[in-house]
Amino acid sequence: MTTPFYCLAIVVFLPYVWGFFAVRERKLQLGAVDNKTPRAQQAQLTGRGAWAVGAHQNAFEAVAVFAPAVLVAHLAGADPVWSARWSVLFVIARVFHGVFYVGGVDLLRSLSFGVGIVAAVALFVLAGRGGA
Repeated sequence: MTTPFYCLAIVVFLPYVWGFFAVRERKLQLGAVDNKTPRAQQAQLTGRGAWAVGAHQNAFEAVAVFAPAVLVAHLAGADPVWSARWSVLFVIARVFHGVFYVGGVDLLRSLSFGVGIVAAVALFVLAGRGGA
């Protein structure tokens, strides 16, 4: 398995890391975890709890950007060294994005989001260049 594929596996499971924080905040803020209507309960969260839900949801959305970027770069025969570098940068950016999101650090969260997008776009650019 290649580095970009390992990175993809990390990105696929990263939403569950932030989901853990969201569940913990439901217990802390609301006294219990309502498993029958979890989305209604999540909507009641404030502060760190709401931020954890946001990080959880945004991490799922990131998979929809990163997965095709990795797959297209791989199928196009993009430079494997640069594909690995951009993929690792994406993972690092997404980890920091979640940390900043849960921590309520909005400016750094936005910056890390931007770095992740640049890394994903770079993978598509590499794919466009193919094996060149």
